[in-house]
Amino acid sequence: MSIDSPRHRIDMLRFAERRQFLSETSRGLGLAALGALLQSTSAQAHDLPHFRPRARRVILLCQSGAPSQIDLLDAKPALRELHGQELPDSVRQGQRLTTMTSQQTSHPITASPFAFRRYGDAGLELSELLPHTAQVADDLCVVRSLHTEAINHDPAITFLLTGSQQPGRPSLGSWLSYGLGGENDNLPTFLVMISGGEAGDQPLNGRLWGPGFLPPRHQGVKLRSGTDPILFLNDPPGFDRATRRQWLDDVKRLNRLHQEKLPTAEIENRIDQFELAFRMQQSVPELTDVASEPEHTFELYGDDARQPGTFAANCLLARRMIERNVRFVQLYHRGWDHHQQINSKLPRKCRQVDQASAGLVADLKQRGLLQDTMVIWAGEFGRTVFCQGSIEREDYGRDHHPRCFSIWLAGGGIRGGLTLGKTDDFSYNVVEDSVHVHDLQATILHCLGIDHERFIFRSQGRDFRLTDIAGNVVTKILA
Repeated sequence: MSIDSPRHRIDMLRFAERRQFLSETSRGLGLAALGALLQSTSAQAHDLPHFRPRARRVILLCQSGAPSQIDLLDAKPALRELHGQELPDSVRQGQRLTTMTSQQTSHPITASPFAFRRYGDAGLELSELLPHTAQVADDLCVVRSLHTEAINHDPAITFLLTGSQQPGRPSLGSWLSYGLGGENDNLPTFLVMISGGEAGDQPLNGRLWGPGFLPPRHQGVKLRSGTDPILFLNDPPGFDRATRRQWLDDVKRLNRLHQEKLPTAEIENRIDQFELAFRMQQSVPELTDVASEPEHTFELYGDDARQPGTFAANCLLARRMIERNVRFVQLYHRGWDHHQQINSKLPRKCRQVDQASAGLVADLKQRGLLQDTMVIWAGEFGRTVFCQGSIEREDYGRDHHPRCFSIWLAGGGIRGGLTLGKTDDFSYNVVEDSVHVHDLQATILHCLGIDHERFIFRSQGRDFRLTDIAGNVVTKILA
């Protein structure tokens, strides 16, 4: 059949009409699906909180690298009599070890060289390495029975902050930004700061404060120390604020024209982010300028609070963020991965965070902010009771231990002066009031008025939630 024949022309016309029909139909179905998705996610966000919240804001003090619970929060004085003896197989129970200690011919019990004392009306037991934390003991809830599923740093910290060991899920702060939104139109809902760390310390990946499959606007915004806290926020030379405003208005009009032809949530998000960045040009410098803080505030947080980029300075900024109703503040302090020389490195690391952490709790309390602000001090897992290296050389460390570790919480509906959970005589296995990481996440959401089982987001045909298919609220620690 000739390509110029009438029949061929009719067939081509039908093909073109069919292709146009399918294209337009699929576009219509795609827009309908998008509309349904936007409606469902919007309804999900607007349905929160599910009940009256105990907390409005959260500060997570993430001690990256895993602090040793045996030396800080879980006293085991009886280990001094067993120091140097081999850890019994009945205690280890065949638990998987990392490659750093699995090849050791022995795993000797290593008692903490640091003394513990009881503090506060409730007699909270804390290490001598945390003298300032001890002064706010009655505001703290220490959980000694937390356990996780990962034995290495990256999957463990990813699990703690996203509910999954696999990358790609939204972080806790992003979930809260999506579900509850912000209370300050001039600052991001979720802010991140990093301090500490030396060459060789565990790295931190931006996905730990990333939005995953949630809309991009819920990503944590990282603040740096120095004169330029957020990259590309300031105008270039010769570009004044009036010009910036005119430029944004022109871009907004172009985006609106594009949106009329192809409505997408991404375009609306882009417009919102441009506007927020414009407002942040004034709000962020005001936020990070601590010159107006009185002398007694620096005395509360410690001398390091005067040095931008330190953990103490970041704690002070966290309080200023909370005053401005930032929903979620995440402070990372690196350098807790003590595989060697723990006896000298751990005290130095504690001096970097102890006064500032306690100062933050005390400062929030004296300003009436602690009652609806939850503060969490936690690492990704714990450390082993046996040493890594040779116990005779006194330069030993402790290996990773996911079976039990300790954290503390304060404020925001958490009961102060409480110790929850119990480990065995070796701080190796949980024996009472076991708390899984998903339980901790469920409890955080509960204090913010969110039922973790109902807080979902559909992505690629599946419903996701922070706590996956697990998690129970730890009611014993609620005020």
